Amino acid sequence: MATSGTTSFNLSIDEVIEEAYERCGVQTNSGYDLRSARRKLNILFSEWGNRGLNLWKVELNQVALVTGQANYSVDAAASDVLEAYISSSSGTPTTSTNDIALSKIDRSAYSALPNKGSQGQPSQYYVDRQRTPVIYLYQTPDLNTYTYLKYYTINRIEDAGSYTNDPDVVYRFLPCMCSGLAFYLAHVKAPDRVPILKQLYEDELMRALDEDGSRSSVYISPQTYFGDGV
Repeated sequence: MATSGTTSFNLSIDEVIEEAYERCGVQTNSGYDLRSARRKLNILFSEWGNRGLNLWKVELNQVALVTGQANYSVDAAASDVLEAYISSSSGTPTTSTNDIALSKIDRSAYSALPNKGSQGQPSQYYVDRQRTPVIYLYQTPDLNTYTYLKYYTINRIEDAGSYTNDPDVVYRFLPCMCSGLAFYLAHVKAPDRVPILKQLYEDELMRALDEDGSRSSVYISPQTYFGDGV
């Protein structure tokens, strides 16, 4: 038997809502019910931001450094800055590009730093997580070698928007998105199904988060102790 030869399956927002209502054992064509489901879907996306790192929302950004300037605004769509480094060039690295990693510190450590306006080669950064996050560098750049700040952000999942939109979710998260919305809807439409839908949602979300991890080589060496000969 021939296979389809395609791997493009996806769900639009209205199909996600339809699937969630079916899991609740409810059929509806009410405009209010559709708007309510879309609102709950956006809340679900927000809740995912508290669950862990969604790798498909990690983005590399860059900004030109300014002599003596400590603070650099991050896009408002970013939730946090994961890693940062300074670079001698913009864009794709070349054989002549030099990068230096920066150490991330917390607010207390940054506030304790002396002379925050001193110029030199930045070595640390602090992220002030406001509605629009801000990166603070220490020391402030002198632009002798490194002229760009590059950093990875974890961005918010895009709003559901129009019912004909595709959700801003990768393929492996489609099952837990449907089960999560069904769980949210069940509180209002099918209270008797809340326990089983909650269990299904948590199980599918856990599998998706486990699969969303970054695979890399890990080397473990046993610690060796040397006796004193006694």
